[in-house]
Amino acid sequence: MPPVIVGRKGPFAGQRIPLGSEPITLGRKGDSDIVIVSPIASRLHAEIVPEDGGFVLYDRDSSNGTLVNGEEVTRHVLMPNDLIRIGEEAFAFELTDAMETLLDLSVKEAEALPRAADPDTLRVTVSGGGPVGLAFALLLESMMGSRAAITVYDGRWTRDGAAVVWKDQAQGNIRRKQVVTVQSRQYLNLPEDVQARLFTPDGFSEMWPAGPDSINGRPPRNIPIAAIEDRLLELANEKKDRIRLVPVRFDIAERQRELADQHVLAICEGGRSHTREHFGNKFGAADPSIYSLNGEHVHDFILGLKVNSGLPDPMSVMLTVAQNRFLLNSLRGEGFLNMRLTDTEAEEVVGIDPVRKVFESCIASRPCVMDRDADGDFKCPTHGTLFLPALVRGSALWKRVQEGLKLFGVAEADLSAVTSFRLDMVQRPRFTSMLYPRTAKTPGTYGFLLGDAANAIHFWPGRGLNSGLASAISLARSLNSAWRGKQFRDADFLRHEAAMSVLQYRHKSRAWNAMVTTNDEGVTYAIKERIAESIAAAMTEPTEGAGAEKTRTDDIDTLLGHLREIGARLAPRMPDLPDEATLRAHLETLESGTLRTLRESEPWDTLIVSGEEVDIDIFYRQEPSVVGLKLPDPRSAKRPPHATTR
Repeated sequence: MPPVIVGRKGPFAGQRIPLGSEPITLGRKGDSDIVIVSPIASRLHAEIVPEDGGFVLYDRDSSNGTLVNGEEVTRHVLMPNDLIRIGEEAFAFELTDAMETLLDLSVKEAEALPRAADPDTLRVTVSGGGPVGLAFALLLESMMGSRAAITVYDGRWTRDGAAVVWKDQAQGNIRRKQVVTVQSRQYLNLPEDVQARLFTPDGFSEMWPAGPDSINGRPPRNIPIAAIEDRLLELANEKKDRIRLVPVRFDIAERQRELADQHVLAICEGGRSHTREHFGNKFGAADPSIYSLNGEHVHDFILGLKVNSGLPDPMSVMLTVAQNRFLLNSLRGEGFLNMRLTDTEAEEVVGIDPVRKVFESCIASRPCVMDRDADGDFKCPTHGTLFLPALVRGSALWKRVQEGLKLFGVAEADLSAVTSFRLDMVQRPRFTSMLYPRTAKTPGTYGFLLGDAANAIHFWPGRGLNSGLASAISLARSLNSAWRGKQFRDADFLRHEAAMSVLQYRHKSRAWNAMVTTNDEGVTYAIKERIAESIAAAMTEPTEGAGAEKTRTDDIDTLLGHLREIGARLAPRMPDLPDEATLRAHLETLESGTLRTLRESEPWDTLIVSGEEVDIDIFYRQEPSVVGLKLPDPRSAKRPPHATTR
């Protein structure tokens, strides 16, 4: 029988395409021999060419790569039963008879996976190798050693020799550029080698003061999220005997048989997790009504601006806390200035295809990161679109963006990229579930939601990654405590489920109060609505004359009053705060409409969002509570354990 390509997943599933003396092309072009409908496929994506009595698969400089047996290839001599993947579509190369081609490839893949030699070894699969998934894997490896065999899947990785690394932009992976704040309650519970790798002397800053989540006076630490991803992946590569890294997106449809042989599935794929949705009936339906007003689910739309601010951190902190329109989170001035948009402004966040002259919503719906190109335009590397508001002379949104830059001392040339994201919150009924019951041949598989797959929250309070790390710490402790080489029970995860429920309550209640406010009549409404009202009011008021000048003076005086109160709270914990004259001079540089919006957005409600923090140690008192507490502070500075606004 001649060699064939057999469709395994996608529109060609079950079809057999014979190979002969002519090349076979695969791609989105309509005249391809095999038309790939996946949106991430290139027009000419790959080609199978007869060479030297065999067949060779070539990747034809595709944007998102071609995988064979889970590894990205540029040239690969095809062997029987090789599995080719392009986007979500899969094909097998076959030389054998028709009966063998019907063999379930998922069984073959499962058999090819290394199984723990010791039947008492805990078998763990992690779907999603971001900061939470990798932190969980490293925590569990540190606690359990050879008692656990851990496999982590992520389609954003590729192989570089013997190592697994993050794909770059040319390979279709747009790296996140945000700076995140990690509380000491979380980073001190990470293994010492993880802490040492993350927090090199020049690899972080301490922009925010110590607070209730600060252990032994250690303040929060700011670090680029891409640096966390890189350093955790480097460390996981060094533990190949216990952590297996698979550079393929976890596909539950293909891996069900393999998963049924695992004890644990940790779902760490983020807020849009396909795996979580696949097991939706196991974890229960999410409830959006708790975060709704007048029957409408409340969401915020954020424009992210990658900037380099010239202001010192103490002044940036004060200006951030004094209003709810802009938030700067940075590493020594470099980071993201996030802008809360009104619904009308959010409609302006679109790209334009300069060739086809059509509007695209890629920046709003994917989202995409648009970097500034050599011409000064903000261009999406994936879709080739340009950020429309920056191109339109007189764009109201772009003028307000520029005012936000001025507020934080950012020259327009120091704005290097734009992105956007929508923030929604839902209430989840449970975070732990038995996915597959025990059988005579399988151990019984428990699933767990971690990170944003469990609790996607509003970033304004700065707790998203911290909640994810806390959930990883809790699950690692529960597994380490409960594993005795026998079937798990629901009771084994009582403490973890309780910890997850408390995390959800605390962080989402805080986040909700960063989305809404209450007027003098006690009516609650979204902060973005108050911003919209202030913009509309400013447009109808006179811009000149005594009345306009008095309004401007009142707005500045009100903002200074907010800053004065904030400074009084921060002074014991943050040196070098700017004096009132410096703050007034800075506010005087802003447009009157901007001052009005900042005033009406109101300062952070630190009384409502502050208070006791979630300490998951209370659920694990008999366990060693802090894994890496002995790590010396790279800055070797003593800091008082005071409260904070963040």
